[in-house]
Amino acid sequence: MQEAAAILQSGVDADQSRSSKVQLRERLSLSDGTALVVSNVIGVGIFATPAVIASLVPSPWAILSLWIAGGCLAFAGAITYAELAKLCPNAGGEYNYLSHAMGPLAGFLTGWTSLIAGFPGAIAASAVALISYSGHYFPAQTSSLRIASLSLGFASVSLSRQSLLASAVILVFAVIHILGLGPGRVAQKVLASLIVTAMVTFIVAGFLSGRGAWAHFHAVSNGFHSRDWLLALVPVMFAYSGWNAAAYVSEEMRGSGRAVGPALCLGTSIVLVLYVCLNVLFLLALPLHEITTTLNAGDAAAQRLFGVEGGFLTPVLLIAFLGAISAMTIAGPRVYFAMARDGAFLERFGRISPRFETPALAILLQAGWSIVLVLIGEFQQILIYTGFAIMLSSGVTVTALYIIRHRRGLTDHPIRTIVIPAFFLLASVLMIGNALYRAPRPSLLGLLLIAAGIPVFAFSRKRTTSKPTSRFPTLRLEMDPGDCSQ
Repeated sequence: MQEAAAILQSGVDADQSRSSKVQLRERLSLSDGTALVVSNVIGVGIFATPAVIASLVPSPWAILSLWIAGGCLAFAGAITYAELAKLCPNAGGEYNYLSHAMGPLAGFLTGWTSLIAGFPGAIAASAVALISYSGHYFPAQTSSLRIASLSLGFASVSLSRQSLLASAVILVFAVIHILGLGPGRVAQKVLASLIVTAMVTFIVAGFLSGRGAWAHFHAVSNGFHSRDWLLALVPVMFAYSGWNAAAYVSEEMRGSGRAVGPALCLGTSIVLVLYVCLNVLFLLALPLHEITTTLNAGDAAAQRLFGVEGGFLTPVLLIAFLGAISAMTIAGPRVYFAMARDGAFLERFGRISPRFETPALAILLQAGWSIVLVLIGEFQQILIYTGFAIMLSSGVTVTALYIIRHRRGLTDHPIRTIVIPAFFLLASVLMIGNALYRAPRPSLLGLLLIAAGIPVFAFSRKRTTSKPTSRFPTLRLEMDPGDCSQ
């Protein structure tokens, strides 16, 4: 406990003096960035979404086309973000790119979405799912029965063994990543290696089992509309979400922004191959009508291929959840750190611990809010409401590439860096329009959550501009939005 208190105090009270701006050191390699992407993407989505997709698009080949299309779309996004990282190599991902292209408010609102729900909501969901799946081995210790509860009027805090253990997991990873990038990157690489090894083993063993039927691929389709295919692309992209993880740590990648692209593309390619192979295996093991009714396609396929009962893939899922929590604990705080450093958010979260050289307070901010979401149990609703906002953020970010290039007078670039981002942008527009048409209420609520960040931005700007001097220099908010060099 004394060590933990020292960590917190070092992040809060440290007096830094930098000649220009607070800068994170370049210590991440290509393998570190790739591991971050793989861990951030692979999770329960690949096992839970096949039923939803099969019910919308009841055709084996259409299902495979969705996973290939989703992977290609994620890859197109990776190429786009790689170009943006070259132009604007600072930390923060979408916040960084939109700030330079459209001004500090536009950047802040996408960062606000990441803070209020994007990362903390996903961390809370992953931590609770981790403890829930652990109940397969320790049912008594992971019970969700309430131990105590407290009503706050607008919300109710519930304590259970499940919520307390989930909170403890979040806090442990926060401490690991506060202690330095060294311990954090080792943990991330180990978890990513384990999840890839486990999935490759499952895929190879499944194909070698000699069970299943290729006749499942010749099932007659019940028919579906193109709108259904487009709607089914949304859960597919949910399963691919996280392909942009390395962009958040571009400032810490060796070689700066130029190292981000290879990490994004390599990580996304690994996930694409794994996801397509897994879905081929699911369709080989199970007829289409069974996939539509299963909660976990992986366990159902394992039962058919290996003759084992449910829970066969539980260890794989546990590793995936741990990897995802760790990856998001690295990526998310870089957004809030960048916002605070630029003067768009509360200044204290733009500080770096002088002892551990990590954005300690930003990590604690995210961990704290994640734990609050676990205790009040509202993360599922927040994720639903902000799903549209996160999709919108990625789509709008692509336009930043064209805006920054235009303002800087850049005309000499490969044709692929024009066409591929345009493909991603077109697909985003179609999905966003379809979401507004098919699910207007969650989409509009997501927009309201984004708009709630405007007064926070105004308050942060006022506090920043009211201080004539600061121990922690920030970027000038008056800079030319197209100039990424500052």
